Amino acid sequence: MKKNYQVLLKDLTLEEKAGLCSGGTFWDLRGVDRLGIPEIALTDGPHGLRKQRRDQSDHLGFMDSEPAICFPPAVGLASSWDRELVYQVGEALGEECLSHDVSVLLGPGINIKRSPLCGRNFEYFSEDPYLTAQMGAEQVKGTQSKGVGTSLKHFAVNNQETRRMTIDAKVSERALREIYLAAFEHIVKEAQPTTIMTSYNKVNGEYVNESKHLLQEVLRDEWGFEGVLVSDWLAVDNCINGIKAGHDVEMPTTGNYSPNKIVQAVKSGELLESELDKVVLRILALIDKTEITEKHGMYDQEAHHEFARQVAAETMVLLKNDDNILPLSQTDKVLLIGDLAQKPRYQGSGSSHIIPTKIENLHEELTKLMPEGSLTFTRGYEAELDVALSNHYLEEACELARQADKVILHLGLPARYEAEGLDRSHLNLPENQLELLSAVSSFNSNVIVVLSNGSAIDLSWDDQVKSILEAYLGGQASGGAIADILVGKVNPSAKLAESFPERLQDVSCYRDFPGVRDETVYTDDIFVGYRHYDKVGLPARYSFGHGLSYTNFTYSGLTISSKKMAADEQIEVTVTVTNTGQVRGKEIVQLYVLPLDATVPRPIKELKGFDKVALEPNESKDVTFVVNQETLKYFDSVANDWYVASGQYQLAVGKSAEQLLLKTNVTVENATPLKATVTRNTPVRDVAADPKKYAIARELFETWYSLIVREKTSDNDKVDTELGIATYNNMPLRGLINFSQGQLIDDEKLDELITKLNAVQ
Repeated sequence: MKKNYQVLLKDLTLEEKAGLCSGGTFWDLRGVDRLGIPEIALTDGPHGLRKQRRDQSDHLGFMDSEPAICFPPAVGLASSWDRELVYQVGEALGEECLSHDVSVLLGPGINIKRSPLCGRNFEYFSEDPYLTAQMGAEQVKGTQSKGVGTSLKHFAVNNQETRRMTIDAKVSERALREIYLAAFEHIVKEAQPTTIMTSYNKVNGEYVNESKHLLQEVLRDEWGFEGVLVSDWLAVDNCINGIKAGHDVEMPTTGNYSPNKIVQAVKSGELLESELDKVVLRILALIDKTEITEKHGMYDQEAHHEFARQVAAETMVLLKNDDNILPLSQTDKVLLIGDLAQKPRYQGSGSSHIIPTKIENLHEELTKLMPEGSLTFTRGYEAELDVALSNHYLEEACELARQADKVILHLGLPARYEAEGLDRSHLNLPENQLELLSAVSSFNSNVIVVLSNGSAIDLSWDDQVKSILEAYLGGQASGGAIADILVGKVNPSAKLAESFPERLQDVSCYRDFPGVRDETVYTDDIFVGYRHYDKVGLPARYSFGHGLSYTNFTYSGLTISSKKMAADEQIEVTVTVTNTGQVRGKEIVQLYVLPLDATVPRPIKELKGFDKVALEPNESKDVTFVVNQETLKYFDSVANDWYVASGQYQLAVGKSAEQLLLKTNVTVENATPLKATVTRNTPVRDVAADPKKYAIARELFETWYSLIVREKTSDNDKVDTELGIATYNNMPLRGLINFSQGQLIDDEKLDELITKLNAVQ
């Protein structure tokens, strides 16, 4: 297109402007032929191209899209904790989009995993906003480096599938900022995604695509988002209210229905044409930026498949490995059991469903890597059935297990257990798989379990087995990647991006999820995932950040560049990591911050840094983290702003949220006072906490203190003293008028004082 948007805007009729605000087809933004404005294609999905075959009647294209590479979904990518790898996946996705003339890829999905029951968790990165932000930014940058747009989704607080199109998420502003919006904020500022997809749900009573607070005040004005807001498919309730709030495109097409409503709204004065023009200008900029003007050849499918295998191997978490039972030895006589070993579950269900270019399964790939005759296979169970095992399957599996040196059980969740549009009701594996596990482990003590699932499951049976490899949903090359790890061709290096609970009842939102009718209340507030387990003192079955290797790593020499820092300064924390084992490996070093002097409720610890380092045997490397305002801040509800508090902070480095090996402290000084507006109802203690404000009110406060506090030293009178101090601190300013009957201060003088206090910067 490459035209001046302002000039082009003047050439558009009102009807054409309105038309641009609604999809042209199910998957395209409409153009304007007479002005040379082209249609552009938008296509799912976050971990692989799902472009509908245009000659098919299935408008969703779930089951008949163009073949493409199915990479591991976000649940796996986040477990890699590898920024560079995720960037490269983004690049590969961009290349595939160009080959298929796709301008905008709808992803990645960055919603927080509040509950492991959410049916779409496989599409989301993590329970932690920092890890989510880091992974999401890299994928966006990688895809957009190829000139292809992305659509960060789903904005915002889309943490369940139950009643997802009507549910109202009731959540505090602090939890919004610290947990549910934090990754969106970072990615907008770091990577500027071309589009953001608004979610189906309401937040605090408003549909997101009609929320001026979220779309205009926060997303555009505060964060500086410059792109286009695209609705999730069929998410728009009122397109006129959406445009007024700063929303841009309603998807999919409504034909002329919504455009006609927009035209009538402008003509009636309900909608200003200037408001519509702002939307149209953003849409024109998107089309101009992402229009594909030259033909791109087909990407190298075989090379991308091999890359998908490498990626998958980086996403699989070794949860347990007693007696170093893995990797397999070339002399082992191994029994492989599981329907999933021949019929792999490698992706989730719904809009991200990919038609792969090819599929690898574990049975075939493991056979290639092991000596001839050393691997035996039996089906064991039927993956799509929950019913009790037939005697034939069970007897054969147990008899073969008795004869094997080691048994690999490939277990997992059927596709129907977790899918877009559905939430789970429990965390259990199917009954037939659990029955098989129990029986086989009684005949062979060397059982290795490989899991294929999209989210955390119940692992209370882990004492029956020696090793667990959480393979998640590894994409089309998952079978080969699993085999590479089992035989030691690849040393596992992934770590959990989500907590695996001891039991469902331990989850932070157990009593609130998925809500009652069309309302769900986020009573867990900022305490989600490991933050919750820390707060209530409960252990996770497998903690956030946990993952084993075939080698060992030691941490030493923790140093800090300064033990003191001002709130606007930064320091560096450095630790030495050494591979003390016999094979090359990768370690994910994690930094957590623990506020020790918090005066408001804060998490015990929060992830604020990580680095993935590759080490040869006996090799050491230094890993350095920067600690600054971003690392230490929290969102203060009273000030309605971010704040870094003075005081002591512990900086802890380790292997997981529960394995922090080295710690040091830093003192933060001279924090900027909270920017809270003083009112008649502000407590004395809040004013006194700001030295500049206290200086203005000093005479009044000292008089008030002398009247209310009678300091005593005897045990009998100390209570009176403490009560007096509490009364002094907690009294709202207006209370000083009534207490002194207007003698200490009156309404007029109080108003004058409040004006002076609020003038202090």
